[in-house]
Amino acid sequence: MKMLCALLCVLSCAAVRAEVRATDDAGRDVVLAAPARRIVSLAPHVTELLYAAGAGAQVVGAVQYSDYPEAAKALPRVGGYTAVDMEAVIALRPDLVVVWKSGNRNQQYDKLEKLGIPVFVNEPRSLEDVARALETIGRLAGTEKAAGEAAHAFRVRRDALAAQYSKRPPIGVFYQIWNKPLMTINGKHLISDVMALCGGRNVFAQLPILAPTVTEEAVLAAAPQVIIASGMGQSRPEWLDAWRRWDSLPAVVGDNLYFIPPEILQRHTPRILDGATRLCEQLDAARSKKMQPR
Repeated sequence: MKMLCALLCVLSCAAVRAEVRATDDAGRDVVLAAPARRIVSLAPHVTELLYAAGAGAQVVGAVQYSDYPEAAKALPRVGGYTAVDMEAVIALRPDLVVVWKSGNRNQQYDKLEKLGIPVFVNEPRSLEDVARALETIGRLAGTEKAAGEAAHAFRVRRDALAAQYSKRPPIGVFYQIWNKPLMTINGKHLISDVMALCGGRNVFAQLPILAPTVTEEAVLAAAPQVIIASGMGQSRPEWLDAWRRWDSLPAVVGDNLYFIPPEILQRHTPRILDGATRLCEQLDAARSKKMQPR
């Protein structure tokens, strides 16, 4: 009997040790009986985070535009992040689904939870949140070592950029996501944190919506010294140069209309520091023009 009790105790302790717990970005506790082995990603940046955290081998499905790293292109598709094919997700028998709070619809992951499928909500709002996401995903997937190394490398690179650029003279920036409708970001958005890293000041930081629509008149009134555009791909959007018709706008006067590919600035992954490096260099170029005698 004593031996049986001891065996039961060992098995019970092993089960407790195998259990994985984490708090997601919606403040919810996520509990897995064991590290996830079949993960479905419902956002392109989530797919990239999973691979960066060393969990790529456990990803069994992802949404469209999950195109980085190269291996992600071969994953089975489960629709797009705004139109997830729930039947396809369920058919993959995931033991964890990672969703994007701002991009996926709540009812989509509510349905998964009702079916007993664990859901982790990701929503980085700062560069530190990206590092923490790597660590948390690593814990959920059982890849803590790789995830910890990735998070450390990210923080080292971020801190180096901050040391180089964050204390430079502030410069007003308008970040343009799109032209019709004219969209930007507020001060709680991750890209606004990138601006601060580079010594930039988001001219629409005070707006209450994360990705608000603004008017041309509001942009002219804000008088940004720099305009950064993203667009949809690797090419500079033609609508960026439409601002040149406002020849008194400081960003136009200084010829400070810049482009950064969205995949290195709008995805909440380690590659955002590639976009940050480019943005810091662009703001520094704008500063140097400002300092030149007229």
